[in-house]
Amino acid sequence: MGNIKEKLGKAGLLVAALGIISAVLSIFNYNLRWLAWVDLWGTAMGWIIRILLIITGGALFFFYGVDEEEK
Repeated sequence: MGNIKEKLGKAGLLVAALGIISAVLSIFNYNLRWLAWVDLWGTAMGWIIRILLIITGGALFFFYGVDEEEK
């Protein structure tokens, strides 16, 4: 069970990092190929999706990324 929690924490960190990278690149009018679909519904919806990616990934990392031994 601990192995699944560790993987969820790493996946959360990856999702949050992708959201942050996408947000920074969007400022310079670039985008990641994997997240090109984000702006299909408009700029405002694209930013909402990016923010949700960051929040969801951060929550997964916060809840599952830290071992119970380290607490």
